[in-house]
Amino acid sequence: MPLHRHLSKGREIARTAGDHASDMFAPLAVIGRGLRRHADWARGRWQATPKERRGPTLFLTAAMLLGIYLLPHGLLFALIALMASAAWAGRAPKGAAAPPAPDVADVKLGALYAALTPYLCGPEDANPLYHFEGNYRSAFSAWEFDAEGRLSKLELSYPAYFTDTEPAARARIEQVVQGKAGRAREYRFDWDEESNRLRIAAMSPLPTDIVAQRFVAAPGEIVLGFTDEDGTARTIPVSQGGAVVQQPPVVWRTGPRSSEPHLLALGVAGYGTSSLLRSIALQALPYADLVVVDGAGTGEHACLVNRPGVHTVETSLHGALAALEWAVQETERRLAALNAARHSGTTPPEDISRPLWLLLDHPTELSELAHAEGRPDPQDLLELPLRHGRAARVTVVVVDDLAARDRLTPTVRTTTRARVLLGPAGLEEGRAALGAPLDIVPAAHAPIGRGYARIGNGTPVRLQVPATVDPLDDEAPPQLRDAVIALLPHRDSRTEAAPAAPPRPERPPTVPADGMAGAHPAGAVDPVSPVSPVHPVDLGKTEPMIRSRPIS
Repeated sequence: MPLHRHLSKGREIARTAGDHASDMFAPLAVIGRGLRRHADWARGRWQATPKERRGPTLFLTAAMLLGIYLLPHGLLFALIALMASAAWAGRAPKGAAAPPAPDVADVKLGALYAALTPYLCGPEDANPLYHFEGNYRSAFSAWEFDAEGRLSKLELSYPAYFTDTEPAARARIEQVVQGKAGRAREYRFDWDEESNRLRIAAMSPLPTDIVAQRFVAAPGEIVLGFTDEDGTARTIPVSQGGAVVQQPPVVWRTGPRSSEPHLLALGVAGYGTSSLLRSIALQALPYADLVVVDGAGTGEHACLVNRPGVHTVETSLHGALAALEWAVQETERRLAALNAARHSGTTPPEDISRPLWLLLDHPTELSELAHAEGRPDPQDLLELPLRHGRAARVTVVVVDDLAARDRLTPTVRTTTRARVLLGPAGLEEGRAALGAPLDIVPAAHAPIGRGYARIGNGTPVRLQVPATVDPLDDEAPPQLRDAVIALLPHRDSRTEAAPAAPPRPERPPTVPADGMAGAHPAGAVDPVSPVSPVHPVDLGKTEPMIRSRPIS
């Protein structure tokens, strides 16, 4: 008989013996599997039992076993019950192991690769990077995920024929990436046109718990808000959450030597443009005079009324025109006085050297009202302060809605080189507001005061405006209102007790013959100088708050 037949016959005998053995020992296997499951159940119950209950449990178990032992044929019945229970528990074979969880990178990056394929796949490309049956590893070179499984960094390649110089083509890719990676975060897109690579990074949220306070800045420097660490090379100490930390600020430098002497802030309604204007006013008040025009007429800046250094706060068209006409005359007076001081080589007067700030909130509302009444446009009166304000130490800040940008005059749009955009905005809106393309895709929902800033010809950076609420708003948190009140120049009788006024004599003191005016012996009291009663701060306008000065 050939050898291969002996081998095949031997294999058949071994297979038959194995089948008979498995049939013979199948009950034992079932019972053994059931005993293992009983043991696992007992172990799990023991581990789940609190430590203070394990002693009584052991005592009850021992008592039950002793009772079974003392019963007639108790051990036999217990053994039969145990075998039957084990056979019942082990009747079903061990379930198959659960398949391993899919890799997060394979799921999310695969979906992103498939979403980018229609935009980056060329029909005539012989070796395409992106095709419908391809793998994301051929185009994605590096990626990172955070602890929550969300995409935080990604580097990918794209074909050379992709039109990466066109903003519309870039916007399509950025929209697809943000949709697949999550619209709740902001992403920075770094397009490397030379090597055809795109680097994407999810940006960490900016702090929103920084309130209004005195910032460490020189006179003429305004802290617009705070940004990322790579957005500026400077940090300042700020009070945040009850502790002093270092935060990178967005600083706007004003004054005669500034290349961006005026600011234009646009924003979506409800995202804090008025809060930004209050923050700027509080920082400028210690060293400058203010003229505030509230075009919306909502009373957002009523806390500045009758404050030292605030000439006026106007909400009506008549008052706004009067205030801006005075500002034009004051600018001309300052220019004439400065030129005269330069020609004579003398120091300019103090009232000329002290900066003057014109703060306008929603001036387009007043412009529409002026056009309806046939009166001069308040924005036209800003032309002289905007064009010659840097030499005259006059700074103009204009804040308005993003939708009202087209209603701003060309002079306002061209002379305000410091720009701020608050709230989520589209690609074209961000480019028009900041004057440069924005390489950051805004999140779908942003907190109040979140936006972007661009100073001069710099790169746009993210911005979070410090919380500067209206102290007269009863719905605002008390701690935020107190922070703003603490920065105001003097107390306001509407929110705090009025300060004590110095005594004022009813008539001027007499001059004695010896030339000593009002001289009295030590301890004597002037009988003609009674102390006048203390009056609270009067917020009414009984006389014009702006007084015209003659042009010298």
